[in-house]
Amino acid sequence: MSASRPIVIGLCVLLAGRPSYGQSPDLPSVKASSFVDPANGLSLADAIALALAREPSLLAFRRQVEVARGERQQAGLRPNPVLTYEQRTEPQGTDAATMVTLEWPLDLFRRAGRVAVADAGQVAAAAAIADRERRLAGDVRSHYGDVIAAIRDLEVLDSVIDATTHQRDLLAARVEEGAAPPLERDLLQVEVRRLEADHLLQTGRVESALFQLKRLLGMPIPSPLVLRDRLERIVDADADPGARASTASPSARADVQEAEARLAVATAAVGRAQREGRADMSVFGTYSRMDAGFPQTGFGPGGGLERVRGVFHYVAGGVRLTLPAMNRNQGGVTVAGAEHAAAQASLDAARLAADADLGAATASDQRARAAVRVYREGLQALARQNVSTVEQSYDLGKLTLLDVLAERRRYLELERAFSETLRAAYAARTSLLLARGATR
Repeated sequence: MSASRPIVIGLCVLLAGRPSYGQSPDLPSVKASSFVDPANGLSLADAIALALAREPSLLAFRRQVEVARGERQQAGLRPNPVLTYEQRTEPQGTDAATMVTLEWPLDLFRRAGRVAVADAGQVAAAAAIADRERRLAGDVRSHYGDVIAAIRDLEVLDSVIDATTHQRDLLAARVEEGAAPPLERDLLQVEVRRLEADHLLQTGRVESALFQLKRLLGMPIPSPLVLRDRLERIVDADADPGARASTASPSARADVQEAEARLAVATAAVGRAQREGRADMSVFGTYSRMDAGFPQTGFGPGGGLERVRGVFHYVAGGVRLTLPAMNRNQGGVTVAGAEHAAAQASLDAARLAADADLGAATASDQRARAAVRVYREGLQALARQNVSTVEQSYDLGKLTLLDVLAERRRYLELERAFSETLRAAYAARTSLLLARGATR
């Protein structure tokens, strides 16, 4: 082996081991600002309205109103009359009889029970749709909050990356001039690359949350979507005494109203079952035409011989009465009574759940608002001041670069914790709106 070969290998190793700066990741970097448009972006109110108008499962659920309307129409119809035609002939003979019978069921007691059940069913269907809209609005608000919370974390990362990258570039220039040790430049490069990796992961969280929001909005996944609102603004707006959280009673919630409507349906079903066990009546009328005769012959009106025969017409009418002697619909009444008891228990459970939801949401909302105030009343400003102080102390040579990096990491963790606190306040207000029955 020649003497120059180890030298070449060593130079290759050194060149390969030198850190590279400004190296871009495989995926392009996306700034948080690309997900937000304060002028033309989708606001929270618009997102809820869009979901209520376009979300596929809600559109399918709204068909239940048409189903209930059709059932009400059918319940109000009376039974059809029954027409019977009968023809009788004598084998190998000339006698024949024709009979036509028309029977009309009176439906004396059953129609009112059917109509009462169908009317209550229409109310229950409308309440069920209102509850579905309430829950969908809550889901949209929650997913919208996931997106803007993830965007806020991305904004914090953007600012920290920009500051660290700027300091790295300045320090790299000083290293080139021999005014700073290369180790400090390399430490900053490691920190920048670590932050870039965090930035990629956070960008993925934003994009994933956007996909979930698009699904609720009924939007095609490839379609672009940018938001208008920011997490801090919505949390501050909700903290306003005139915010959207109304003081409506939990009994006005759509799920409680649906449970009340289901109880009304069960009550009407009990009445229908009892009515179906009563007597019923049908009226009928019959017309008969009989052509009959004998094989003997006799003198006709003209004096000639003819077969003895005659054509006879009969009209009859009557009443058919159904007597509830053994079948009084006892099993149907028992079933309806059990369903009524179950509906009453479901209503009690819905009322209890509404009260519990309101109490829990109110407590969470109050505590989360207090936690936000802790950050707002000096904690954020103090954290930023600490970063600035440590950076100035480093510039004066009183602290090391590791102290600066550690303080920036503490600041990043505090901002992330503040994002979680804002998200908790946002989620608590969402729960409070749901508990109070709001859909907007």
